[in-house]
Amino acid sequence: MGYTDKNMEKIEELGNRKWDDNAIKARINGFLSGGIPKKRLNKKELLAHKEEILDRVQLRAEEYNYIFKNCAQGTAMALMEEFGLGDMQVIKALTLFPGIGGSGEMCGGVTGSIIAFGLFYGGDDPFELEKVGPAMEIAQRFMAYFEDEIGYLLCSDIQERVIFGKNMDPGASAANMGAFASAKGFEKCGLPPGSGARLAAEFMIDRFPGYL
Repeated sequence: MGYTDKNMEKIEELGNRKWDDNAIKARINGFLSGGIPKKRLNKKELLAHKEEILDRVQLRAEEYNYIFKNCAQGTAMALMEEFGLGDMQVIKALTLFPGIGGSGEMCGGVTGSIIAFGLFYGGDDPFELEKVGPAMEIAQRFMAYFEDEIGYLLCSDIQERVIFGKNMDPGASAANMGAFASAKGFEKCGLPPGSGARLAAEFMIDRFPGYL
């Protein structure tokens, strides 16, 4: 898809959005001090409020991407908050995941979602190998849907062919990072985390553990 009216409208909206930095930071500080609240999830309730959940997860992923300046962290944070998963050490571990070490490889909207899938579908016992196959299938299907929605999976391709018209390559140098920030990269690059987290949440609701 790439350059679609839907994606272009979202990119423009993100670039012009007035962000409530204080409110977003306060939410994050709450997770840092008190942890991510755990939830008892019910498939029927999730389905009954599905669109509300998807809208909220998308917005949160856009906000967290902007405030963290990190697409992988923003994506995972939104999903972990919504479904009561993991802790802030997971967010720390995702520090270097945007474009895989800033190399322009896999988008953080993908990797952050897959981390959340692992927390959601994986077994507490690492020897529960019977859970791996179904979870792998979900991850692969998600990646296909993400590519259809955004157009590409790689950070460099998304920058060049969807968001900016060129690969800003912010991980290459301080100058590139400055140019990326000036082009409202941290705002506009909320597109993949928002779309990715929304898609991931839909998978998690529709393919709730025990109902795969």
